[in-house]
Amino acid sequence: MKAIYNGTIIAESDETIVIENNHYFPPDAVHHDFLKASDHRTTCPWKGEAHYYDVIVDGKESRNAAWTYPQPKDAAAGIKGYIAFWRRVEVTES
Repeated sequence: MKAIYNGTIIAESDETIVIENNHYFPPDAVHHDFLKASDHRTTCPWKGEAHYYDVIVDGKESRNAAWTYPQPKDAAAGIKGYIAFWRRVEVTES
């Protein structure tokens, strides 16, 4: 799978984890230089608190377009630190 924003691959992996139709990329498969930590947080009843990132490529920004669960609840322990994308970030098969 690839995550693409503004024509640039920002994540790529054959080992994503799919939960609720979202592909979660392993942390080492993500180009973190395109991510800027956001103060935005949401809470999922079974996954825990999600922390968000703005995705920025060549000056173009998609706010809160990536998220992760740094300390997920036990039911979602397998995605700890993995990153998922939305909001104009295209996730497609490699």
